[in-house]
Amino acid sequence: MRFLSATDVAQAVPMTAAIDAVEQAFGMLARGEADIPLRTAIATPAYAATTFFMPGRLGGDSPALGLKTVSVFPQNIYRAEPTIYALVTLFDPASGRPLAVLDGTYLTALRTGAASGVATRWLARPDARTLVVFGAGAQALPQAQAVLAVRPAINNVWIVNRTRDRATLLAARLRGEGFRGDIRIATDPTMPLAEADVICTATSSATPLFTANLVRPGTHINAIGAYRPDMAEIPPALVARSRLFVDQRHAAWAEAGDLIQARAAGLIDEQHCIGEVGELVNGMVAGRTAADEITLFKSVGNAVQDLAVAALALQRAHELGLGTEVAL
Repeated sequence: MRFLSATDVAQAVPMTAAIDAVEQAFGMLARGEADIPLRTAIATPAYAATTFFMPGRLGGDSPALGLKTVSVFPQNIYRAEPTIYALVTLFDPASGRPLAVLDGTYLTALRTGAASGVATRWLARPDARTLVVFGAGAQALPQAQAVLAVRPAINNVWIVNRTRDRATLLAARLRGEGFRGDIRIATDPTMPLAEADVICTATSSATPLFTANLVRPGTHINAIGAYRPDMAEIPPALVARSRLFVDQRHAAWAEAGDLIQARAAGLIDEQHCIGEVGELVNGMVAGRTAADEITLFKSVGNAVQDLAVAALALQRAHELGLGTEVAL
């Protein structure tokens, strides 16, 4: 087996490659070329934490078989630890032989950012100039990187976070990744949302981050933080106003609090969802149909993302000589 660290994965798969891999995987999911059961969640109430077990298989021309285990422990922030720990295990899809174990903590952030990159590529206005990022944790930087990768004309980034020190750190990391535009830190969403063309929400909030009327026409939103029915980043009224896309319908209506709460309020039903992003990629549904539409991509995460990026990382690791070989 080959063991790949976070550094190995980062070296093997740059964000642009991850976006392309995830886009192809979403297309496979929509064509029925992937077997992705609804993930199993194990709660740890004492720490307000959840561990997810996400198996899956990709078919088609690039088969992959594997399992991601990811633990989300929000209280780790108070212990100066990552709030997400994860591992991805890959198996030979022809024989079941174990092939690799990859650090899944970085891979999770990478593939989640890549999913927003895919949605932004297909749904954001081509003339987008301003990005607003809510949250400054591990998911925030890849969100910004992915959006900037597909909308390089963006030259203004706003960061909205509860604590200024973490927002300042995110700004420094974004500078370190080569962004030369204007970065501003906001204490409330009023001013940033008045300028926003693309919004990424990457928080663990249980209540909406802003009011619906603050979002201007033509904005695209990537909402990736709420992964349980009792969590929500996007106000129900805004969900109802938006042209809605998800990563997978079954998972979204079972887990995405933003959608579940809007449905419970009687503002939407399941027909409100235009389609899965893979259907958009495959040309099965239309994306943005007017410049003044608000488009919303709601993601709870899907194992096709992990499998696609992990398989690419393993392939590139062999080519580049990355990782450590271990005999079982």
